[in-house]
Amino acid sequence: MLVSGTQALVRLPMIQRQRDLARGLNTAGYVSGYRGSPLAGFDREMARAKKYLDGHHIRFQPGLNEDIAATAVWGTQQTAMFPGTRYDGVFAMWYGKGPGVDRSMDVIRHANAVGTNPNGGVLMLVGDDHGAVSSTLPHQSEHNLISAMVPLLSPAGVGEYIEYGLLGWALSRYSGAWVGFKCQTEIVECTATVELDPDRPAIVYPEGNGDLSLRWPDGPHAMERRLENKMAAIHTFARHNSIDRAIWGSTAGTARLGIVSTGKSWLDLMGALASLGIDERRAGELGLKLYKIGMVWPIEPQGLQRFASSVETLLVVEEKRAVIEDQIKAQLFNMASDRRPRVYGKFGADGKPLLSAAGEINAVAVARAIVSVIGEHHTDLLARSHDIEALLAASATETPALKRDPYFCSGCPHSISTRLPEGSRASTGIGCHMMVIGLEERNTSTFTQMGGEGGSWIGLSQFTDEKHIFVNMGDGTYFHSGLLAIRAAIAAKVNATYKILYNDAVAMTGGQKHDGEVSVPGIVGQMLAEGAARVAVVAERPEVWQGNLPGGVTVNHRDELDALQRELREVPGVTVLVYDQVCAAEKRRRRKRGALAVSDKRAFINELVCEGCGDCSAVSNCISIEPQETEFGRKRRINQSSCNTDLSCIKGFCPSFVTVEGGTIRKPDAKAGKASFDDLPLPAIRPITDRPYNMLLAGIGGTGVITVSAILSMAAHIDGLAVQTLDQTGLAQKNGAVISHLRVAKARENITSVRIGPGKAIWSSASISSYRRLRTPYPHSLPAARRPFSTIISRRRPLLCRTPQSTFGRKRR
Repeated sequence: MLVSGTQALVRLPMIQRQRDLARGLNTAGYVSGYRGSPLAGFDREMARAKKYLDGHHIRFQPGLNEDIAATAVWGTQQTAMFPGTRYDGVFAMWYGKGPGVDRSMDVIRHANAVGTNPNGGVLMLVGDDHGAVSSTLPHQSEHNLISAMVPLLSPAGVGEYIEYGLLGWALSRYSGAWVGFKCQTEIVECTATVELDPDRPAIVYPEGNGDLSLRWPDGPHAMERRLENKMAAIHTFARHNSIDRAIWGSTAGTARLGIVSTGKSWLDLMGALASLGIDERRAGELGLKLYKIGMVWPIEPQGLQRFASSVETLLVVEEKRAVIEDQIKAQLFNMASDRRPRVYGKFGADGKPLLSAAGEINAVAVARAIVSVIGEHHTDLLARSHDIEALLAASATETPALKRDPYFCSGCPHSISTRLPEGSRASTGIGCHMMVIGLEERNTSTFTQMGGEGGSWIGLSQFTDEKHIFVNMGDGTYFHSGLLAIRAAIAAKVNATYKILYNDAVAMTGGQKHDGEVSVPGIVGQMLAEGAARVAVVAERPEVWQGNLPGGVTVNHRDELDALQRELREVPGVTVLVYDQVCAAEKRRRRKRGALAVSDKRAFINELVCEGCGDCSAVSNCISIEPQETEFGRKRRINQSSCNTDLSCIKGFCPSFVTVEGGTIRKPDAKAGKASFDDLPLPAIRPITDRPYNMLLAGIGGTGVITVSAILSMAAHIDGLAVQTLDQTGLAQKNGAVISHLRVAKARENITSVRIGPGKAIWSSASISSYRRLRTPYPHSLPAARRPFSTIISRRRPLLCRTPQSTFGRKRR
């Protein structure tokens, strides 16, 4: 089956329900949490599967925020405490990214101490973005969960998501503890060929765990003692179910090197071994053993000590700060010195850094570490290591790839709403509007965590002569927790204007609806009730609110934003400006679905009149205005394909604009003649062998990179090949970079690390010129969905993006 990490997680609770029914248990499921990368699409997939979830008695209910969602999950374990329950138990799933774990620690700590239902259980999906691909900081949740004594499972690949998820719920039931489930970006956002057997794993419930389930009332000291007992039960369960196990451990006697790893790092380890030419046979010759850890905390001690006693040296391969390495050193400290191995991980034998705790590691870094520990007397390893180093050195001398910075969509409301009157500055928080940070003309500096917007000004304002600032806050953040930040500012009696940017969508993570009712009248009413000194509304269509808001609330057109902001900054206390304009990307989606009328008015630029001054770009800040080279010099034009008909560009002082009402864009006539491919030779398709066939596709959001990757993946899957893809989207919603790593092989075990390393791409968008020479037409006898992989790969070309220069820097069109 070809399935993504997110799809596997959606399937997981349905499989749990089926397994419970087979055991004679009538259980239900409950899923709640809060979106955010790398789980940004999880809520969307759950909503799409609603009818299937309902059929399996699984309730999906997104939380207002992460800690409220965790509290709701806590409540599902209390069904046996009160009369009226309809089920034998409720198995629950919480989801959230790393900052959501930070926010929810109070709930997690208490709920874990109280315990779970023996027929229920809690699985926590922890989305960790180690490389800060789409986060403000790199994130690692292990230490937080350790502080609350929450065990943490770390699957290595999509193929283990179902197995580890089922083990997690079983462990939670057995031990009475909440169980963490690490969803690292490179795995949860991966799509791979997997075998999903609902009868696996065959879970063992050891006897004699005691009464560790939810118990009420129970004092704090009693709960603390039971937490210690839970740790023993967790170790017992892990041992009986072989969550940690030796993989290549058949070498007789003491091996020279044992390598311990987990999760995504395990995939990097296997990729490193493959690059060094080490398979299981070669590992036996080198005296090399592997130990795969599935539960990174608390590590089951008996299996680890048994493995450690059979090796001379232990190399721990893990990302970020040491978790496994520290536990191993603590567990082996009292082992007899003649049986205790040397342990290396973050640092090597010479005390120099070996595997960095910053950013992410990869197969190359792991290969270097292995060679540094064991390669001294093995010329073949040294030779391969030298090849890797030469490849990296050659890569470093090449011109680095252009960095694609995300930016506002055409017609984005934030292009105008984040503007400030001269002499003012602003702070901001989490949301698309963060992209104004660093833009000189927006004078917006610093940001806070979600829900803390303006909180830093409460402290700073006491020690500065600056009298007032503006604070940007998205409507999603306002509903999530931002209301409390405004309440705190009002209570502190600071001078600030909160700009609540109401764009009617959670735009940064895919345009989802809010997890509840959020409206302009609702926000206005709340702000008046909180005691705001003045509340005003600015709208793209102010006539909608005329007469529909409380007295004293002014309604202005967005063209009057500057004058209104100048008024508000002179009002003592906290003022609120609600800026109402629907997200431009969401407008486009709604128009395509017929949910929003298509504008009958479009703007054009007459290039004969245009003088190329760029005032239209300055006024609108819109990327649909592009440079146009003419015989009279550089002019401007409007890209009609990307234009969202915001029409703010016509506000500039320019006579070259022409507006057309009631017309539609005419598709250009085809200029090329009929193509003939008769003289083109068939491409020399490399046969798919045990060695993965690697393809790297790159572009920006909206150019079809993910679509091309999906077509190729399904074609390979239909041909019976094993597939693995990683779609790195980041801020693709905002024209950011998109990269898809696609690997194809004969068998799943031949595909190791997720990413394609340096020099490993056999086919990529960089090879477009050579690729054109190999193209061949589709066989028209087959529909697109059934065309074999070999013909699709030979025909499909990467999408190209031109990069015209403009007076505002390099853009895209």
